[in-house]
Amino acid sequence: MTEEQQTDLGIKIEELKSEHRALDKELQDIVAGCQDDLQVKRLKKRKLYIKDHIHDLESKLIPNLLA
Repeated sequence: MTEEQQTDLGIKIEELKSEHRALDKELQDIVAGCQDDLQVKRLKKRKLYIKDHIHDLESKLIPNLLA
């Protein structure tokens, strides 16, 4: 992986982490107000998807030690 690709992945990871934090705050606000359960479920799914995507991208930045 080139240095440019690593930089691009790092930027994408930071963007996803920012979105993850924003979703976390939004979820806290909704749960505190006991609003729409369907919206809470959708946000939690999106948050989990983002967390998994962050993990996948971070694993690409770390070289495979078994290779």
